[in-house]
Amino acid sequence: MLHMKPVGGYLALDAEECRELGRSLAERYRSADPFPHIVIDDFLEPAVLKAVLADFPSNESKQYFNRDQERLKYQFQPHEVSSGLVRNLFAELNSQAFLGFLEEMTGIEGLISDPYFEGGGLHETKRGGHLGVHADFNVHEQLKVERRLNLLIYLNEEWNEGYGGQLELWKKDMSACAERVSPVFGRAVIFSTALDSFHGHPDPLNCPPERSRRSIATYYYTAAEDGVALLPKRTTNFQPRPGTGDQRDWQIRRFHFVNDWVPPKLQRLAHRILG
Repeated sequence: MLHMKPVGGYLALDAEECRELGRSLAERYRSADPFPHIVIDDFLEPAVLKAVLADFPSNESKQYFNRDQERLKYQFQPHEVSSGLVRNLFAELNSQAFLGFLEEMTGIEGLISDPYFEGGGLHETKRGGHLGVHADFNVHEQLKVERRLNLLIYLNEEWNEGYGGQLELWKKDMSACAERVSPVFGRAVIFSTALDSFHGHPDPLNCPPERSRRSIATYYYTAAEDGVALLPKRTTNFQPRPGTGDQRDWQIRRFHFVNDWVPPKLQRLAHRILG
């Protein structure tokens, strides 16, 4: 467990404690299958997470994702949340101390946190919602850096397995699900992101109508040695599971085709024509 200690009214992680925990988990993280990852229970102090849950914002009038690949999913960036504690926590998850934990555990040096929280923040999925199996976008357009790690911390107290919502980690060839992780309170999942690190919670949630699946999400990056222009640029890449009715995302396939085969100067026009 990482502890957040009061410093003049602010809660701060301890840099040495972070690095020590990271070193202790390094072998477990790096040897995991189907790609480097780790599941850690009681990752942060329960009192802090309970306070975050108490300050979780209302989704009333909030737009949500609603298509075949992702449905009834809400996202709140830290600046949208009127809670000093929530903003404090996200600041610490972007801090030098926490980057030290991640670097020691993963072996990835020079990690960069995201002050824009692109795709990150507080997430909530309602009953009937899901997030299809996918690999995440790999380039941060504003920072021009390469995505390397995802952190998820779950906020679901007394979560029944029958509610669903298990995070699935799939083999790189999409032949089978390698691991399912229940989104129980205080559990963290950290994993390396690559073009084939497929994951999601693809089956509709079966929780009671008054419940939802809630989590904290932050992402981490590195500067590409030769620049991001040489990387194969990918947006969120959904994959149908074998033997299911999962729908292919043809819009994303067109996007990737243009990025791979159309000269850079013509890509904006091609996206407009095919979009």
